[in-house]
Amino acid sequence: MRLAGVLPMLLAIPLLLGIDLATRSMPFFSYLALTVGVNVILAVSLNVINGMTGQFSIGHAGFMAIGAYLSGVTSLALASVKIALIPVAVSDQLLFLVSILTGGAAAAVCGLLVGLPSLRLRGDYLAIVTLGFGEIIRVIVQNTDAFGRALGLSGVPQHGSLFMVWFWVCLTVLAAHRIAQSSHGRSLWAIREDEVAAEAMGVNTTSYKVHAFVVSSFFAGVAGALFGHFVPVINPGSFTFVKSIEVVVMIVVGGLGSTSGAIGAAVLLTLLPEALRSLFSSGAGDTMLAQKVDQIRMPIYGILLVVLMLARPQGILGTREIWDLPWFKSLWRKAHGV
Repeated sequence: MRLAGVLPMLLAIPLLLGIDLATRSMPFFSYLALTVGVNVILAVSLNVINGMTGQFSIGHAGFMAIGAYLSGVTSLALASVKIALIPVAVSDQLLFLVSILTGGAAAAVCGLLVGLPSLRLRGDYLAIVTLGFGEIIRVIVQNTDAFGRALGLSGVPQHGSLFMVWFWVCLTVLAAHRIAQSSHGRSLWAIREDEVAAEAMGVNTTSYKVHAFVVSSFFAGVAGALFGHFVPVINPGSFTFVKSIEVVVMIVVGGLGSTSGAIGAAVLLTLLPEALRSLFSSGAGDTMLAQKVDQIRMPIYGILLVVLMLARPQGILGTREIWDLPWFKSLWRKAHGV
């Protein structure tokens, strides 16, 4: 009942918003729906590390950058390839899937390489390592000719679609849910509550943390790959430390350890700047104020975090899921006549 009540809602979102996105002249609401989907994938995947395992990683933008650039280069290399006996549209989507998996796999390998030595660290030390990793990746792509250097990687085929993005959203949510409900997930929860006690009970804490890090990195790479195929230019400025902090804010607001909380917070904090733009530009002479929304976004996030830590330190849902709440169960019973 738990996941079955959530997946249909996730699948209904792209159907309500539109079908496909194959050209650059796409409607704004479709672009916004794609951005929401990418942020949901980032938040749910980071929640596996920071929420379920209790670690503190702030380098998610680095794995997103790896997925975006590697998948973009792969798509450019496969642009002239056509699969025989298959319609061009289907062939393009299959090659797009190859690019997505390439970006995700590359991010997972980097997650393994970073995780093996660094996940023996805890707390602030791990945060510093992941922060450094994210900045190293950004500097590398910013100074590599194959990735377009500071100008970014352009000309990537615009294969991004609402169906593909939200298909991966559903896969990410399903994977996170299955991990949380498995014996592997219970080991992660034990590490979160007391790592020393978990190790004393025979849990290989380093191994479990590395596995969680690799899974999270893979989906962050997938999010980057999807992002790179609906923006005109894959720019290094999209993968700064600020992006990593945005994702951390999403899972803290939603509740560390809550998959549905991460989803809700990702949607809320992605749509909030657009709501502010609409609010500030509603009257004459407010255009300049609307243009400054991006500049005041992070201070607003900071204020929001301070208020949340004072009023509800565990986040909106804490470690619970929305389908575990009494009112949700009551709605479910009424909807199914139970």
